[in-house]
Amino acid sequence: MSMIPNLAPALGEIILAIGAMALLIAAVVLKNLTVSKLNKASAMLILIALLPVLLWQGGTEVTFGGSFIQDGFAVFMKTIVMLAAAAALLMSSQYLKLKGIKALEFPILMVLATLGMMMMISASTLLSLYMGLELQSLSLYVLAAINRNRDRSIEAGLKYFVLGAVSSGILLYGISLVYGFTGTIVFADLAGLLAANSSNIGLIIGMVFILAGLAFKISAVPFHMWTPDVYEGAPTPVTAFFAAAPKVAAMALMMRVTITTFPALVGDWQMILTFLAVASMVLGAFAALVQTNIKRLMAYSSIGHIGYALVGLAAGTAAGVEGVLIYMAIYATMTLGTFACILSMRDDEGMTEKIADLAGLSRTRPALALALAIFMFSLAGIPTMAGFFGKWFVFKAAVDAGLYTLAVIGVVTSVVAAYYYLRIVKLMYFDEPAPDFAPVTDLPKRYIIAITAALNSPLSLVFIGLLVSAAVYAAGSFFPS
Repeated sequence: MSMIPNLAPALGEIILAIGAMALLIAAVVLKNLTVSKLNKASAMLILIALLPVLLWQGGTEVTFGGSFIQDGFAVFMKTIVMLAAAAALLMSSQYLKLKGIKALEFPILMVLATLGMMMMISASTLLSLYMGLELQSLSLYVLAAINRNRDRSIEAGLKYFVLGAVSSGILLYGISLVYGFTGTIVFADLAGLLAANSSNIGLIIGMVFILAGLAFKISAVPFHMWTPDVYEGAPTPVTAFFAAAPKVAAMALMMRVTITTFPALVGDWQMILTFLAVASMVLGAFAALVQTNIKRLMAYSSIGHIGYALVGLAAGTAAGVEGVLIYMAIYATMTLGTFACILSMRDDEGMTEKIADLAGLSRTRPALALALAIFMFSLAGIPTMAGFFGKWFVFKAAVDAGLYTLAVIGVVTSVVAAYYYLRIVKLMYFDEPAPDFAPVTDLPKRYIIAITAALNSPLSLVFIGLLVSAAVYAAGSFFPS
């Protein structure tokens, strides 16, 4: 038997790892290298690494001693994560220049965080799960505090680090319990043991601790406490990155753990996910009503949207998995587009984050107002918008699984949340204009706003159709026909 593992399934990760090391050396050796140039090079590296992921046609393959899996599900989620990471890099250059942030480690840390997310998505053992999670988290801790000249940024990084360390400890304790009661850390072996033998209370407690650690990473209530402060304090491009890519990766990891590792305990983890979903939807809907800072509003909005995604996962069915995949893809486009608009909120005094400053935007910057209105309608789940279809699929999966109360709570909280989204639209189109924003001159940012707005508008039906087909194929990795 060959001692050399098959590297083909991990070719994308290998390219990112080697590329990150090369960029790090270039940042040290090349004296005239700027953050803007390194941002573009890092985004190009991620897109190059995406090619072998998209071209993967090997079905399901496990390598590196059973710790790494590449399948249709991994390809789907990695594509979302890598596109979101590349978009966050491309739209950050102007912001970093305006804020005087010259840290060349910024794009390299984002590449390493993306590498960690890809490892999380392809993890097939509890150890590789933890390694990918920590590679992502350690990079994100530094990114949150990358603006060393701003106290709020340092505070955000410190809060995220301290609470992240606690969540890692909870996760490791859960892993140790599961290993202690089963003698294995391989997902497939765990599923086989649970199917053959009745579970015990120690194993269930271990699963609860693992889900609690993962719930922190997706900022599900009651593990959400870091989210508003970190979203507000971190530099806006970092917040955009936080809101999109890491949440998609953590949700993918939670799906793989629940569906493939603990299918025999579906009754136990279904109750946990139902509680997380209800608490997240309720808090996200009501806490955002009183926010005046748009980044804090988006923090509570993201908590609510994670709750909606968990509704589909709680169903524990193929339709539920498909719904979550569709929802997370749409959520990533809505979030990136919204934060691209937030990065365009710049007046004579610099960047602004106040919701009140959007007043009358339709008369001063009509194109920007139209794009932001599309994102708000989509986040609210207004019919014909992409966000509506995302909620439709997860709620339908819950109803089909008999989780009627969960679906009803989801619909009610969506109606409540629609208030603060539509309030922004009302401000832009019906209030007297606030001081004008500077024109959006950054081309990558303009393209990202235009593309994501088109994907979330009523023109998105073709996008939704392709997304549904891809989600059905990806869900087949968990529920083969």
